[in-house]
Amino acid sequence: MVKKIIVTSLSLLIVLGVIAGIKVLQIKKLISQKYQQPSESVSTAIVSPQTWQQTLTSVGSLTAVQGVTVAAELDGKIAEVDFEAGKAVNAGDVLVRQDTTVEGAELRSAQAAVHLAKVNLARTSELLAKGTVSQSQFDQDEATFEQAVASVDNIQATIDKKTIKAPFSGQLGIRLINLGQNLKAGDSIVSLQALNPIFVDFYLPQQELVQLKTGLSVRVSGDSMAGKSVEGKLTAISPDVDSSTRNVRVQATVDNDGGILHPGMFVDVAVELPVTDKVLPIPATAVLYAPYGDSVYVVESKSDDTGAKQLVVRQQIVRLGEQKGDFVAVVSGLKEGDTVVTSGVFKLRPGTPVEVNNSVAPDSKLAPTPGDS
Repeated sequence: MVKKIIVTSLSLLIVLGVIAGIKVLQIKKLISQKYQQPSESVSTAIVSPQTWQQTLTSVGSLTAVQGVTVAAELDGKIAEVDFEAGKAVNAGDVLVRQDTTVEGAELRSAQAAVHLAKVNLARTSELLAKGTVSQSQFDQDEATFEQAVASVDNIQATIDKKTIKAPFSGQLGIRLINLGQNLKAGDSIVSLQALNPIFVDFYLPQQELVQLKTGLSVRVSGDSMAGKSVEGKLTAISPDVDSSTRNVRVQATVDNDGGILHPGMFVDVAVELPVTDKVLPIPATAVLYAPYGDSVYVVESKSDDTGAKQLVVRQQIVRLGEQKGDFVAVVSGLKEGDTVVTSGVFKLRPGTPVEVNNSVAPDSKLAPTPGDS
């Protein structure tokens, strides 16, 4: 019995020893094998120099070239409203007619007085030629005629002032009056704005004055413009500088054929200077922004342990400059011909092997629109 137990124990120990030996061999084999990190799929771009035009940027406010709130000059009841809110009108178009019944009667009476004075003056002129009336009588009749004409002109001017017209061509705003309303002198009727062209008022630092001159190209854009931008010209530079901000007020005039610009809107303004810079731009998506320094991943070719070529990435700290559209200029850290990763930078680490797939590359543009983003 004892002999049987000993044989069984020895057999068990031999089996355990064989299993342990197999595991040790497996572990040694795994240790001897080097871990191969899988490749990441990325898109890339080659750094190449470009020429960028220098610009001065600011935030501006739109104002109408001509804008006024049409108001009543005289007291009177509104007899006709001859305009529609929001419509375009031409200079001289009638907007409102006030009641001129009384003035009309007075005008007819004054016109009759002019007719009578004219007849009397003609008769006196004939008698003066015959020497039957004095010169003083002729002078008196002439003065009476002139006073009658002046009275007609005065009444006609009152009627004209109660016929309120558009002082210039433009677009009307919301109607502020109603038919039958009694207007007082100075009461507002409707806003009238000339919208094409339109002014853009903005401020620039005083140190930029040396670069400014009228005629420079200006580009206006904004969130409220549906991704569009309009071109214009710098038309006025204020001769004085704001003593509190040390900024100078500048005005540009831009076309507004599409009617997308309205007085009071805020817009982004870029003044194009007649100076260009040679820069090394890269897509903004290539930059890994961080508090300690911005960086990009540069793709390099290296040989692995077997001697085969493999693409890996190297993290490179860069100093950035001006940003334009979807691109940002690199001041230092990269050189012409470097290949940088443009998408997938957040999943990379230094030394990560990569595979280039530019079919997923972002469509970067210097002047993007929301439809492109």
